[in-house]
Amino acid sequence: MKILIAGKNGQVGRCLVDLLEAQNELTFLALGREELDITDSIQVDKIVSEFQPNIIINAAAYTAVDKAEQECELANAINRDGPYNLAHAANNTNAAIIHISTDYVFNGDSIESYTELDTTAPQGEYGRSKLAGEQAVARVCPKHIILRTAWVFGVHGNNFVKTMLRLAKTRESLGVVADQFGGPTYAGDIANAILTISKQIARGRNSYGIYHFSGIPHVNWHSFAEKIFEIALEQDVLTQPIEVNPITTLDYPTPAKRPANSRLNCDKIESAFGIQQSDWQTALIRIKEYS
Repeated sequence: MKILIAGKNGQVGRCLVDLLEAQNELTFLALGREELDITDSIQVDKIVSEFQPNIIINAAAYTAVDKAEQECELANAINRDGPYNLAHAANNTNAAIIHISTDYVFNGDSIESYTELDTTAPQGEYGRSKLAGEQAVARVCPKHIILRTAWVFGVHGNNFVKTMLRLAKTRESLGVVADQFGGPTYAGDIANAILTISKQIARGRNSYGIYHFSGIPHVNWHSFAEKIFEIALEQDVLTQPIEVNPITTLDYPTPAKRPANSRLNCDKIESAFGIQQSDWQTALIRIKEYS
């Protein structure tokens, strides 16, 4: 099996490369934006045609949620047109595509965890661009896996855990939003899930479609921050406690509206591929690597 990874420098992309290098059993080509501009259809077609992958993994994305309100053209180029180009090239070479998407395709108004069958209704430009990418992938490549996830964090890149640790070193107290709920998801677990799916596809499992994968237990941002600081203190990443005050979304206005409910129901991916939800608390045990 040959795997082509777009977006090798992102949180999930770097974890995928680490896993594949450690396993040393699959042939792969991992490319960053400087090597593969997914918005360039000619370049995409050329690389895919030359490498002839069995599976294309799209870990590339525009993720600046607030900036997307002003940079909607750029967001759509990367999150809509890029996935289309990759899916089109995959279809032309009879490859499958695994595309990473987001909880932001939902409006967050539901009181239940979102299933793959729930109606999408993104609230901002970022979510709309990601939904357009999902639709493009599904339209042009029947052999697709769309993997929606949420609240991604990891050792690589910028994320909530790293931001909290950085702020805690310079402040005595923080206000953190307590009325938005979701499942923090460790990037390494997303990478593991993608490789598990890839191997099952290679063995002939044709369970294509949309899947949810995120972490448990579900929490709000405030509770997530409290757990981060608790573990950081236990492991001497922080030398003194920090006061974490709960605030509301209205107390912390942002250009883009965030979903109040980002909880994703992950029953389908466990049933189809035997993949269990990410345990974000276990992932935080490696917190020294985040600082």
